[in-house]
Amino acid sequence: MAASREMAASQSSQPVRHYRLVDRQGAPHPVLDDLYDSLDAAWTEAISWWQQHMGPGQEPVEIGVEVSTASGNWRTLRHPGS
Repeated sequence: MAASREMAASQSSQPVRHYRLVDRQGAPHPVLDDLYDSLDAAWTEAISWWQQHMGPGQEPVEIGVEVSTASGNWRTLRHPGS
């Protein structure tokens, strides 16, 4: 029982990760400027917006994804156009 409490406590002390979408210059996207709970949620929003505005099948997608770090910085997970 104590081990499960310790495990739960250590999991809750991990920083919450947020994801954001960026434009081709790496700046926060001018329209999709929001925080997402997961990489999948962010990328789904990006693809949906891209297809609505650029048309289906228009590649490469010029939107990138970044994740927040424990130090408060952002790390690129997916570069625009990749």
